[in-house]
Amino acid sequence: MQAYLALERRFARLHALGDASGILGWDAQTLMPDGAAEGRADQLAVLKGLAHDILTGPETADLLAGAEDEGAGLDPWQRANLREMRRAYLHAASVPRDLVEANSRAVSRSEMIWRQARQDADFPLLAPALSEVLRLQREIGRAKGERLGLTPYDALLDGYDPGMRQARIDPLFAELRDFLPGLVGQARARQAAEPAPIPLDGPFPVDLQRQVGLALMGAVGFDFARGRLDVSLHPFCGGATDDVRITTRYDAEDVTRALLGVLHETGHALYEQGRPAAWRSQPVGEARGMSLHESQSLIVEMQACRSRPFTAWLAPLLRETFGRTGPAFDAENLYRLHTRVEPGFIRVDADEMTYPAHILLRYGLETAMIAGDLAVADLPGAFNDGMRDLLGLHVPNDRLGCLQDIHWPCGSWGYFPTYTLGALAAAQLFRAAEDAEPDLVPALGRGDFTPLRTWLRATVHGRGSLLDTDAILEEATGAPLGTSAFRRHLEARYLGTP
Repeated sequence: MQAYLALERRFARLHALGDASGILGWDAQTLMPDGAAEGRADQLAVLKGLAHDILTGPETADLLAGAEDEGAGLDPWQRANLREMRRAYLHAASVPRDLVEANSRAVSRSEMIWRQARQDADFPLLAPALSEVLRLQREIGRAKGERLGLTPYDALLDGYDPGMRQARIDPLFAELRDFLPGLVGQARARQAAEPAPIPLDGPFPVDLQRQVGLALMGAVGFDFARGRLDVSLHPFCGGATDDVRITTRYDAEDVTRALLGVLHETGHALYEQGRPAAWRSQPVGEARGMSLHESQSLIVEMQACRSRPFTAWLAPLLRETFGRTGPAFDAENLYRLHTRVEPGFIRVDADEMTYPAHILLRYGLETAMIAGDLAVADLPGAFNDGMRDLLGLHVPNDRLGCLQDIHWPCGSWGYFPTYTLGALAAAQLFRAAEDAEPDLVPALGRGDFTPLRTWLRATVHGRGSLLDTDAILEEATGAPLGTSAFRRHLEARYLGTP
C-alpha cells in the first residue's frame, strides 16, 4: 500500500492549501479592505496554482496507477478515497495551470466589481468582467468535457455535484414545472381567504438580531469552538476544516431575513462539522456534492425551522429579546409569516413554493450562456423576461434582477440547480427522519435538534463521499432523488393535505 499511503499524504497537503484558500476567500468577502483586492487575487491564484501543480504532476498519475494496482488490499473507505482521488485528478489534469490562475484572478476581480455594480444597479459596469469570467468558464468546461466525455455544462456541473447531469435534472425540473404553478395558485387562494398575517414592525437592533442568531445556532448544534458568525453582502458558509465560517446580512427593519439566513447557513455548517473525523483531510471525507449540501441547509431552515412546533419555541425568544408583546409575535402569526406564499424579486428571500422558479430561470440562463446561445449583454433582458413569465413580476432594476446573486461573477457556473435538487433531497430526508425518530418533531417544539442532528450525522454527514448521492439517499430514505416527497410536503404545509 505504499503508493496509496503516499497519495494520502499528498492529498492531505492539497487539503491544507484548500483550507488556506478558504480562509482568504472568507476574509475577502467579510473584512478585507477594497484596496487589497488585487493582492488577494494574486495570493489566491498562487495557492490554486500550487495545488494544481501538486494534483496534476506526473508523480500523482504514477501513484494513482500504483495504488489502483494495490486495490485488493484496500478497505471500503480507502477504495472510495482512491476513487475520489482519481476523480479530482481527472478534473484538475483537464485544465492547464495558466487557465486555473487566469480564472482565479478574473473571478477575484469580478467579485469586487460586482459589489459596486449591485449597489448601483449598474450591469454595464460588471459586464466586461463577467464576460471574461464566462469566457474562461467555457474554456474550462470544454477542457474538462473533452477529458471526461461530457458536455461543457455537465463537466462544470460535475464539479459541484459529482455524477449529476442535465439529462437527470431536466425531467425533475419538468415535473416541478408541471405541478408547482397549480400548488402556488391553490396556496395563495387559501391564504387570501384568511386574515393577512400581521407584519413585524421594526426597528430590530442589529446587536439583538445577532444575539438571537447565535442562540439559534447553538440550538441547532453549531460548535462555536470550531466556527463563527460574521457579516457579508451575500450569506455563505466557508472557511476551513474545523474553522467553519458562516455569514448573514442584517436589516434593522426586517428580523426574519437575517435569522433565516443564519439558520440556512448553520445547516451547511452542521454538515461540515459532522464530516467523518478520520477522513477530513481526504477526498472521501468531503461532503458529497452541493445537492446534498443544500439539502442540509434546507432541512434546517425550511423543513424544521418553519414548522409550527419550532415557531412555538421561537416566539417567546423573540418577544423576550426585542421586548415585544402583542399578536404580531404570537407563534401562529410568526408561522403564517414564515410560510407566506408570495412571488418576490429576491431569490434568497423567496418562500419554498416559489423558490424553484428562481432556480429554473437561472438554470436556463446559465446553460444557454455556457452553450454560447445567450450573450452577457443580453442577460438583463432575458432575466427580466423570465421573471415575468415564471413569477409574473416586472423587474424594476438590475439590482433586483440579474445582479442580485454572486454566483456568476465568482465563477460558480453549474451551481444553481443544486439549490432545488437540495430542496427535493431535504423533503425526502426529513420525512425519513420523522419516521425513524418519533420524538423529532416534538423535540423541535422544545428547541431541541438532537434527534434530527443525530440522525443526519449517521445517515449523511458521517458518510462523507463514501457513496454517491443517490446511494446515500437510498440508504437513508429508501429511494433515489425524486419530486414526490417535496410535493407531499408542500401539499401538507400549504394546503392542509394529510
